[in-house]
Amino acid sequence: MAQAMQRQWTLALLKPDICANAAIIPKIQQAMQHHHLDIVHYQDVLWSLDDAERFYAEHKGKFFYQRLCGYMTSGPFQAYVLSSPNAIKDWRQLIGPTHPVRARIMQPTTLRALYGLTDTRNSFHGSDSIANAQQEIQFFFPNLNLHHL
Repeated sequence: MAQAMQRQWTLALLKPDICANAAIIPKIQQAMQHHHLDIVHYQDVLWSLDDAERFYAEHKGKFFYQRLCGYMTSGPFQAYVLSSPNAIKDWRQLIGPTHPVRARIMQPTTLRALYGLTDTRNSFHGSDSIANAQQEIQFFFPNLNLHHL
């Protein structure tokens, strides 16, 4: 009897610039599915400045912190829980390098290459580790129990 495939979860954010153009969202969701990333749960989000500052607290004091918090409170965005055997790596590969200009040169088919604007307005977020994914998913979905999915 084959052992069930292990699942991993990650947080994916479609940031305000992406969500400002409703026609792009289905394309992103199709790309997720095409890359075998299951959409476990998602929600629309509109942050206060306090929400943004709490989520990005680790970056407080860095030169981009205020600009990032302002960007993330500039309009609605979407938060997703994605799942696959390697969800963190799979999503981060799909979105590509943090800087969209570099992404256009190095990985032109990634989502940031296609839709990202600048280093701060790079359109997407993806958890970078299992521990951060758990913490970030809990931030957005405090009542979601991943172990019962």
